[in-house]
Amino acid sequence: MRIGHGYDVHQLVKGRKLFLGGIDIKFNKGLLGHSDADVLIHAVIDSVLGALAKGDIGQHFPDTDDKFKNISSRILLQKVFRMMQTADFQIGNVDVTVCCQEPKLQSYIMRMRRNLASDLKTDIANISIKATTEEELGVTGEGKGISATSVVLLKKT
Repeated sequence: MRIGHGYDVHQLVKGRKLFLGGIDIKFNKGLLGHSDADVLIHAVIDSVLGALAKGDIGQHFPDTDDKFKNISSRILLQKVFRMMQTADFQIGNVDVTVCCQEPKLQSYIMRMRRNLASDLKTDIANISIKATTEEELGVTGEGKGISATSVVLLKKT
């Protein structure tokens, strides 16, 4: 078994769509980034890459490469899944926490879990996603950004 941890944070700005867990969330701001800036999926990618000892998202999908401009993070996650398969690992479980003051995410979480389960070819029971605020403290609490942390357990196939 291997354990990996991932973290990502992006700034909220006007004029961008907000993607979290592969869901287009209706909100007046979106996350600034080279890809779709989906911090939830980016944290999961980094946790899987960490468990595989394969570096981080920026090494595999650099923001200097135009082929990743505005790309769906789900496509990147699917690429990382294939790396995991090649290394003879499968998902044990994934646990994600998204931190944002708003929007409220509860109504989206089941769809996010389904997306991750689909892209990682695992049962939805192996995917946990939670949302929290920082009680108006810090970058996320002040509504300036959204962050996510992820922990993954990989098992040999």
